[in-house]
Amino acid sequence: MRAVVQRVTEACVTVDDQVVGAIKKGLLVLVGIARNDRPSDVAYLANKIAKVRIFSNKRGRFASSVLEAGGAVLLVSQFTLYGDCRRGRPPFV
Repeated sequence: MRAVVQRVTEACVTVDDQVVGAIKKGLLVLVGIARNDRPSDVAYLANKIAKVRIFSNKRGRFASSVLEAGGAVLLVSQFTLYGDCRRGRPPFV
């Protein structure tokens, strides 16, 4: 399992010009899941993402998690995180 985590002030996902997900302050997380990933891997990663101290506190230090900051999480499936571009131009998963 792979994840790319980005702190955002707002983010949205649109499909065919329709917004299917949107958040204000929080985390945008792109997640790639492999065939051999287990439910326990999902739980571990979700816990890590929820508790990563990526938001600044009142003193300006990165000491708050998305939970503590009152933020939201927008999770987007991104199978291309496992793409292999060593052969040809399109990524092979």
